[in-house]
Amino acid sequence: MVTVAHGTRTAAGNEVARALTAAAAAELGWDATTSYVELCAPLFADVAAGLAVPAVAVPLLLSTGYHLRRDLPGAVAAAGPGGDVRLGRSLGPDPLLASAQVDRLRAAGATPGQPVVMVAAGSTDPAALDDLDAAAHLLAHAWGAPVRLATLAGLGPRVTQVVRSGDAVSPYLLATGHFHRRARHDALAAGAAVVADVLGPHPRVVDLVVERARALAPGSAPALVSVPA
Repeated sequence: MVTVAHGTRTAAGNEVARALTAAAAAELGWDATTSYVELCAPLFADVAAGLAVPAVAVPLLLSTGYHLRRDLPGAVAAAGPGGDVRLGRSLGPDPLLASAQVDRLRAAGATPGQPVVMVAAGSTDPAALDDLDAAAHLLAHAWGAPVRLATLAGLGPRVTQVVRSGDAVSPYLLATGHFHRRARHDALAAGAAVVADVLGPHPRVVDLVVERARALAPGSAPALVSVPA
């Protein structure tokens, strides 16, 4: 299995991608490699170009956007003769992610019925904002209380515009880093009572990666599974 992550200059995000890949590969019984869209090696484009066997690629991205619409399909199209790569869609929105968010909220001390603000990194792609709106609705259903959306960049309202005193905050992020620190800082400054942890390698996220990989390769295990993140 090959995983494709955004790639970061810090260890935390890359470690989450590797942990998700390893856990999913162990459950599937498939070989796995972690790759990245940018910044870190090995790049997904290089891995795809070097394939000699069929593979599936499960993006570890929470919503659609430029990487999923352009970069990853471009890498698949440019792959060599052995590059039979089946590319999946973004992980979110999905009820399994909402379930993981609920676990993180409870672990952080959020109480049933407490209003929640879901904070995402954000994007300038309108399709990504649609995905985030859908993810917020899924979280509201799973949590059983209202959920409002805030973004840290791109389209959508900012944390300081959305968070109210006493709210719980659910970071819609896979790993700690700049966006998580900023989300926490801005949320607490705006009066949030609870800020949950990031999704990380939560078991429900692992289940989702496994589910997506199996859907891309029904009935047979490819020698290589690619999981973009």
